[in-house]
Amino acid sequence: MAIVKRLNKSGARKVPEAAPASFVPARYAEYLAKARKDGDETAYRHYWELCVVLALRDGLRSGDVFVPGSRRYADPATYLYTPEQWAPRRADFCKLVGKPSDAAEAIEQGKEELHAALADLDATLAQALPDDTGAVRLDEDDKLVIPPLSAEDVPGEAKELKVELAGMLPFAPIASLLIELDVRTGFLDCFTHAGGRKQSRSVDLKRNILSVLIANATNLGLARMSEACGIPYDVLRWTQEWYVREETLREANTCIVNHHHGLNLSQVFGGGTMSSSDGQRFPVRGKSTTARDMTIHGGQVLSSYTHVSDQHSTFGTKIIVPNAREAHFVLDDFLGNATDLPLFEHATDTHGVTLINFALFDLVGKLLSPRIRDLGKITLIRDETPTETVKRYPHAGPLLSARWNEELITECWPDLLRMAGSLKYGQATASLVVGKWSAASRQNTLAAALKEWGMLRRTPLHAAKYLSDPAYRRKIARQLNKGESLHALRRDLHYAQQGAVTKPALADQTDQAWCLTVLTNSVITWTTEYYSLAVRQLRVAGRDVSDELLAHISPAHSENINFFGVINVDVEAEPAKLDGGGWRPLRPVATEMALM
Repeated sequence: MAIVKRLNKSGARKVPEAAPASFVPARYAEYLAKARKDGDETAYRHYWELCVVLALRDGLRSGDVFVPGSRRYADPATYLYTPEQWAPRRADFCKLVGKPSDAAEAIEQGKEELHAALADLDATLAQALPDDTGAVRLDEDDKLVIPPLSAEDVPGEAKELKVELAGMLPFAPIASLLIELDVRTGFLDCFTHAGGRKQSRSVDLKRNILSVLIANATNLGLARMSEACGIPYDVLRWTQEWYVREETLREANTCIVNHHHGLNLSQVFGGGTMSSSDGQRFPVRGKSTTARDMTIHGGQVLSSYTHVSDQHSTFGTKIIVPNAREAHFVLDDFLGNATDLPLFEHATDTHGVTLINFALFDLVGKLLSPRIRDLGKITLIRDETPTETVKRYPHAGPLLSARWNEELITECWPDLLRMAGSLKYGQATASLVVGKWSAASRQNTLAAALKEWGMLRRTPLHAAKYLSDPAYRRKIARQLNKGESLHALRRDLHYAQQGAVTKPALADQTDQAWCLTVLTNSVITWTTEYYSLAVRQLRVAGRDVSDELLAHISPAHSENINFFGVINVDVEAEPAKLDGGGWRPLRPVATEMALM
């Protein structure tokens, strides 16, 4: 950069002979070499300056180059606790996440887990027959063969039971469902005035808040909602401005998720210990800083990145650019989880996986369990020489192609803990840290150490276990399918204007996404509650409805809910329609079902 400045200041056209070129990417080096060979100094300078700018851009993105005083391009070290701030917190953090503060002890633990996992994998490969097409095995060339996971065998009784339960659920307009759910959860109390004044929860205010929620979630917009419910547009606009914002939406969503977590049937769906995350594309109309043209999706789209628990509830939502790496955002809402869900394990697809994520999940005491495409092609590590490794693991040993760098981990272990503690305690945003260190150059020692620790966690705790344990693979697939089922429900709810987002600003898009999340969780919670009532009624009648069958049933459907037509938001009249216990009456069991 100093040379570029001098060239521009002096008006010179020739790049000095001693100017460095080691930073030039290999794909551009031949252009510079040809220009130098031909004696074309003007072309050489153009190519050289372009490479300087590209290198500067990459350096700013990764933090290898930083701008003092900048928020976006600051020194990455400033995002973390300083060594002085970290020292009094280190012992408590290590105790909290179960990690030793001593590097040698951490490495020894990692080796024990590595060899235990490799022993299981070696036994799996030894038992697999060459002609067993359904098993993980080695082919004639000792290449790893991973057969696709077969579709989960859902019992026919579970499918019939789901149809029967859905037939027993009452019909309800979306506004009535929300009013009814507020009676049991009080989630509308979370919508406080932006000025800090907690006004009395008047009937009109609740009605207006619900109308704004429905308008944003269904994509009707305030103008169409005003026509549908009869509330003046300016009233809805004022309510949205002062009450419905990301802060209050998050709080309301937490209230609903906690209520759902406490339901008995939710515990049948899952223990709340596992989650998954995935991006869902929504079409965009007009200009937007978060939208990108993607041919595969037919035009401009943005991505709503959501975190879903194994109980089918959504506890995190973020609007991201659709071509951004999803792996950067996996940890944000997982670590920022404010609900009662006791999350420990997280599943993603290939787009949510990096070595940095493997390392950070482990360092904060959590487990990353992704489904990786082409798992057989990833690099697996060993801690011994190739000869010793093959002698110890004759089948799995040849697959371990890289040696683990213990010295680098030993050198950087205190800084690895400091980085993890900064994320765990909220000092730094996970997406910022993951993005910076994922883009860091090979010369960045801490980034290299993170990736080295991630290599260890990917080999024993995931790849080896994934290959040797079919139940583990099935659990990951089941959780990812739960997230996919919620994508369909969100599309059903977000129906107006062909599902296209028209808000140009990120803040407005985020608020709309959270409104959709609140409504999605409301439908999930309401359906789970009435599933519970229906199951209880069947059991009282003498039916044997096992929890094993109920675990296969998803509450992510909307057949019993009406989103269309005139929307009557009557906060006072709706509770009067409920029975003495506060519920709507179930519909009678269909005759053909009753005779089964």
